[in-house]
Order: sequence, then C-alpha cells, then structure tokens
Amino acid sequence: MVTEEETKLEMFLQWLQLNRVQLRGCKIKYCDSNKGFGLFSANDASDGVLLVVPLDLSITPMRVLNDPLLGPECRAMYDEGDVDDRFLMILFLTLERLRKNSSWKPYLDMIPSTFGNSLWFSEDEMQELKGTTLYRATELQKKSLLSVFEDKVKGVVKRLLALDGHSESEVMFEDFMWANSVFWTRALNIPLPRSYVFPENEETGDDKDLKSAEIHATVHGINARIAHSLQEETLWVEGLVPGIDFCNHDLRAAAKWEVDGTGSVTGLPFSMYLLSADEGPSQMEKEITISYGNKGNEELLFLYGFVIKDNPDDYLMVHYPADMLHNVSFSDSKAQLIQAQKAELRCLLPRRLLGLGLFPECFSGNKENQKSKVDTVCNYSWSGNRKTPSYINKLVFPEDFLTSLRTIAMQEDDFFKVQSLLEELVGCEGERHTSDAEVRAAVWEVCGDSGALQLLVDLLTKKMIDLEAGTGIEDSDFQLLQRARAVDNPLDNTRLGTATDSVEYELMSRNRWASIVYRHGQKQLTRLFLREAKQALHLSMSEDS
Repeated sequence: MVTEEETKLEMFLQWLQLNRVQLRGCKIKYCDSNKGFGLFSANDASDGVLLVVPLDLSITPMRVLNDPLLGPECRAMYDEGDVDDRFLMILFLTLERLRKNSSWKPYLDMIPSTFGNSLWFSEDEMQELKGTTLYRATELQKKSLLSVFEDKVKGVVKRLLALDGHSESEVMFEDFMWANSVFWTRALNIPLPRSYVFPENEETGDDKDLKSAEIHATVHGINARIAHSLQEETLWVEGLVPGIDFCNHDLRAAAKWEVDGTGSVTGLPFSMYLLSADEGPSQMEKEITISYGNKGNEELLFLYGFVIKDNPDDYLMVHYPADMLHNVSFSDSKAQLIQAQKAELRCLLPRRLLGLGLFPECFSGNKENQKSKVDTVCNYSWSGNRKTPSYINKLVFPEDFLTSLRTIAMQEDDFFKVQSLLEELVGCEGERHTSDAEVRAAVWEVCGDSGALQLLVDLLTKKMIDLEAGTGIEDSDFQLLQRARAVDNPLDNTRLGTATDSVEYELMSRNRWASIVYRHGQKQLTRLFLREAKQALHLSMSEDS
C-alpha cells in the first residue's frame, strides 16, 4: 500500500524534474515524523556534485516582487517602507499555501505542517521553559507575529485569494506562523552573481540600465550594498532553494553548497549545487547533512526546533536590563558614558570560554575548539597606582560588557574623578575629543574591576534564581534526562518497564525533552560562569586592598 509520504515524494520528484533539478548522487527519502524528508547518498558522483538546482527555482525577494499576483501588492507595501525582504518571502509562502492551484504545491506539501520550535509549543510545553531567556523571547515573538498578521497579512492575503478565485479560503494566524517557520528553518544566504540579479546591465553597461535593474530587483538591504557588490561581483540574498533545503543539520557536515554562475562546474549556468565533503567514495544510503553553523541550543530550539545534547557551541546570554539603568544614580550621564565607550549592555558567553578561564582543569571541552580571546583590556594607568590584575588573561567575560558594568557600578565620587581625568585630556579649551579607548582607560583607572564583577555576580545569581524558580535545580534536570526517552506521541504519565540498570525510563514528547536539554545547559553554564565571576571578584578585591 502506497503511503501518503510516498505519494508526496513522487509528485515532488516529478516537479523537480520539470524544473530542471538534477539528483546526481543523492535521493530524497522520508526519515521519520521528527525530521521529515532528508537527502541520502545514492550513487557515487565522480566529481562530488550530488544535487544541482537552477537558481530560477529559488524563492527570493526578486521572485516575490515579480510575481503576477503578489508582486504589485508587495511593491506598494515596500514603497511605503513598512516591510523587508524576509516579510515578502513569508507573505509569499502564506499565500501559496492557501492557493489551491499553486504551482508550488508539490514542494510545499513536502514541508511539515507543524514545527518543533518554541513558537509551536503548547502551554504545558512552554512551562518547561519558564525562567529561561527563550521563554520570554518566544512570548514576545508570538505577540509580534500576531500583530503583523492582523495589520499587514490577513487583509492582503484574503484580498489576493479573492482575486485568484478562492474567496472562500480562510486566512488563519497558523498559516502565517507556518510560513514564518518555513522561512527561518529553510532559508539560505545565497551568493548570487551580479549578472543574475542585474541582467539588463550586463549587455549595455549603461548607468540608466543599471538603475532600471535596481528598480526591477528592489530588495530591502540590497541597494545599500550595490557598490560593494559590483566590485566583488557577488550579491548576498536570503532565499529558499527547493531540494537543497532538505539537508538536515550535523556538526560534521557531509556536504556543502556552492553557486555556479557560469556553469563551469555543473554544466548549468546560474545554479546552486551540493558538493560532497567526503574525499573517498560515498557510503550508500548515508544521510547528506550540512552545517547550520556554530549555534547554541537556544538559537537551535528557537529557530529550527531541535537541540544538541552536550552542544559544544552552547552559550549563555547575560544582559543588564535597560529599564534598570534608569534607576541608578546619574543614569543619563552614565548612559552617555557607556555610549562614548562603545560598550554593550549584553553579552554572549560561549561554553568554550570556560577552557580559558580560572578553572580550565574542570572544563571538558575540546581544546581544539577553544579560540583565543581578542578583547583589548583597558589597563592603562595615568597615576601608575592601578596595576594590571594578575587574573587579566584568565578573565572570560567580554570587555565590552564589563565596561558597561564598571560604568553602571560607578559611585558618585568616582564619576567626578572620571570627568576630571577626561578634562585633562580634552584641555580647558576643549581642543579635541576623547576616543572610546581613552574613556575606557579613565573609567578603569578610577573604578578597577571590583564594582563591575560584583554587579556581574549579582546578574548571574539572579539568572540562576530565575532558572531554578521556573523549573527546579540543575541536578533535577540531569536526573530527568538520565531516564528520559523522547517519542512523538507519548501518553500522559506513561512509563516504560524498568531497565536492567534499575532505571525507570520515562516517555516524554520531543519538545519537552528538548526543553529540558536546553534549560539544563543554561543552568550548568550559569553555575560555571558564576564561579568564574566570584573567583575573579575575590582576586580583584584582594589586589585592591
């Protein structure tokens, strides 16, 4: 009996063939309900080219703006300045999903109807994220998407469907949320040849023709990079490439994609192709994966709907809330001082930094992946009394963030001392402006590190309290993961039989499992970075006394 997945795949393969897509060393097949369809090696491609897709098949802002039905509406919205290129493609996907006679139906039918990212979580599943940065980000994103749907999408799509003869079709928020997830899980940053984006200018080289081509291919963000792109002969545009986008993610990618502008590699000019990363013969039936980049579980779960257990690229985000800055003394002056230093109120703390810190022997990360820090630390002293700290090369926190914390923690007397130092540099006549490095040096000279590190300890302690108040302590998550078994449709409170090691396994949804993996990593990183901050504070206070 032919399954629904097999029927969809057959229609899609016919659609690919009709659109000149070449599956040379791979095939598409159904993985499971979690991953959907994927690409697998089929036969040995002597040149390593596994798949070739004409760029004309890609969904880009240029395609949307030139679409007979949607294009005029999008151009009008674009002229008003209310939309960007990503919105154009998401709007296109929303409309095409609802058009019963859409030429994109074989492709869109292959895409899952729901996703595993946090925007699709149930209320119960969202509770598993309480206290995390992702919980708040998801709530804000849902509200934002709902507002955009009501203000800019619903009426436009309904009107266009009526023009297309489908006035009975209902436009639901879920359709727009689906299109948003399709874009964010499948879009690539495509390096398009200039001659492909601006074909009219290739023949004449006339400035007038170039301007015409610009109008013809107006895309948010493109015009700002035209001069650079002309020099480099490459224009980076986000878009979806059917076929290529069925590659799933792996830390060790089995393939990479490239663009062939001339046809010298694939024989098909203006095409994107998938190139095997294996040096030897390809293993039959091996899944062909690409790397989405070095991403932490927070980003993976928010955008793509999956996590990686023990993710080496995991990170912790720490920020000083902007609204709290209004409550400190000299808030306006300190805000100006932070701006003058080009400092940041938030930072990302990658896991790999722990291998460079004060407790490197306790860090089990891959030493090869630990990159050297590039921060320039302010340690210039006007008076010579402020000595360079002994721990300076072991401090894992970004100087841009510590600079902000120094400024915020500054006492009233210190604030006037910094002003005095800067006045010495500027002179009584204000002959010159101070650089951001000079302002940073003045702040460090007066304040040192203790105030900033104490504030950092407070921020990390508050973060741990929020995490534990939301979903319990780190060890509880660890125990849960030890006995967890993620399945697609678990029954409530269903448990497997006792294993040979006397551990009782617990079935749980993939979303719940992913949430626990993510939040456990956040608690672990918070604990480890808090230890770094406390030790640095101890050393700083000892050396200041």
